[in-house]
Amino acid sequence: MIILIVKLSWTMIKIGNNVVLAPTAVLLGDVELEDGVSVFDNAVLRGDLNSIRIGENSNIQDNVTIHTERENSVIVGRNVSIGHNAVVHGAMVDDNVIIGMGSVILNGSHIASGCIVGAGAVVKENFTCPINSIIAGIPATVKRIGEDIALMAESNGKGYQILRDRYIKGEYERKTGKDLMNDKK
Repeated sequence: MIILIVKLSWTMIKIGNNVVLAPTAVLLGDVELEDGVSVFDNAVLRGDLNSIRIGENSNIQDNVTIHTERENSVIVGRNVSIGHNAVVHGAMVDDNVIIGMGSVILNGSHIASGCIVGAGAVVKENFTCPINSIIAGIPATVKRIGEDIALMAESNGKGYQILRDRYIKGEYERKTGKDLMNDKK
């Protein structure tokens, strides 16, 4: 077996102010985190084929994968919550959106402002949706549209901003399994 390791000749990682970046998160290539972004444990943001932009006060939760393709960058707006284990691949996500846990957003898709993508949904390539909608299912379809949806999405994002600030203040003790095992010695 031949393993080819390619060293990128360009990296353009940019990190704004008041960003929480977990020690186990990975940023690779052309990735920009605007002010107030949180990237939690084991999230991978791979801007090796195109760029990734994460908007102000958005949160990327544990085990999220964000990747691009040559034709499609990833643009995530402001105050977006991308839930645990979600995949965003070559897609655009506008402001005040919740991407539910375990959902998959595929190439060329556009999730409009104020939307909620239900947990486990699979958003097919080039899907677009109206603002303030709930999208769910496999394949994902619009289930409901309403102003209350945008308020839920905005509120969720603000809750994660409070959590981010608590992390910045050092209110949580952080220990890995390795740390705990070393403490026992």
